[in-house]
Amino acid sequence: MASIKNLKKDINYTLGDIIEECYVWELLNPKEDTAKTEAIIDEAIQTFDALLDKVHVKNIDNKKTHFKAISLELESKAKELIKKVNSL
Repeated sequence: MASIKNLKKDINYTLGDIIEECYVWELLNPKEDTAKTEAIIDEAIQTFDALLDKVHVKNIDNKKTHFKAISLELESKAKELIKKVNSL
């Protein structure tokens, strides 16, 4: 882990790209119902908030392990959200 700043950027860019992909799908499919994409966007925002809350936790015993766990959680949640976007 290079820095906390880079971890925050990774969280922001990764989840932002997923949200952007939902908006692109909505634009390309104007007659489709947007309830599914809105649910994916809401889940991405909740994930963003939860991960940043974990980044800002103070009094951590092992910082390296803590931030590595956050990075792994980001990766797993992003894969899950991407599967949902691909299934639209």
